[in-house]
Amino acid sequence: MSILSLTPSHPLTLHSHAHFSPSPFPMSILRRLNLNFTNHRLRRRFATVSAAVRQDTTVWTPLPLSEIEPAAESLFHIAIDVSDAPDLATSHTRAGQYLQLKVGDSPKPSFLAIASPPKLAIKRGVFEFLVKSVAGSTAEALCALKKGDVVELSQVMGNGFDISRIEPPEKFGTVLVFATGSGISPIRSLIESGFGAGKRSDVRLYYGARNLQRMAYQDRFKDWESSGVKIVPVLSQPDDSWTGESGFVQAAFTRAKEISNPLSTGAVLCGQKQMTEEVTSILVADGVSVEKILKNF
Repeated sequence: MSILSLTPSHPLTLHSHAHFSPSPFPMSILRRLNLNFTNHRLRRRFATVSAAVRQDTTVWTPLPLSEIEPAAESLFHIAIDVSDAPDLATSHTRAGQYLQLKVGDSPKPSFLAIASPPKLAIKRGVFEFLVKSVAGSTAEALCALKKGDVVELSQVMGNGFDISRIEPPEKFGTVLVFATGSGISPIRSLIESGFGAGKRSDVRLYYGARNLQRMAYQDRFKDWESSGVKIVPVLSQPDDSWTGESGFVQAAFTRAKEISNPLSTGAVLCGQKQMTEEVTSILVADGVSVEKILKNF
């Protein structure tokens, strides 16, 4: 039976100058109930305030653009000088990490994956990004800036690609890398950070874009291949002169497959959601452990 089982014969109402029926509950219990109710309200109010504070803990650092130039159709290569923010520079420790960027009074920041390898921030004091200009977005405002203009960066965020899950290279000889569009940005960071590609027997990058005009980093392909990464460009809308892979990345991979041993295979995915979901399903169905499929979000 509940301790607060009230009946009409024992009301807990006070009427001024009227006869008062004594409460069946000791005053100590009533005080304790009232105190508990008050504490509950205070706890709820404090939790609401705490949540508001937690939502506003981003630290913004104003920094200048040191470089901005076209990287491909609708894509821009942007470098930001972080030499005056050494703590920010050194907080980029793993390929696949990202941050938020604000332009002027824009209320909505952009989330951008860092395209440069972590060592570049330490060596040259710079973060590099591959940014797709989308109409009406903060990214579009960013791509319209010029060298010397100031933007604001948040702290570096995310765990990046946990390469330790597909190491040592001798044990995981096959690494399949998939990227679409600007999703090549953190993949560039991974390749140029070095993940033992030269020590692995089969490292392939399936890189999808609409056409060659929209495919960034083509000038880096030779260096990437010399590090042990085989590049497989896949164009969804190629012109008539294209003789390479066409269609979607997942379809191109399905045609090739060639997984010699699923237990010694790892994968890295970044880009369009449908691609990452379908590639994951294909790999898992072929026996690749989901724990060996790395994503940066």
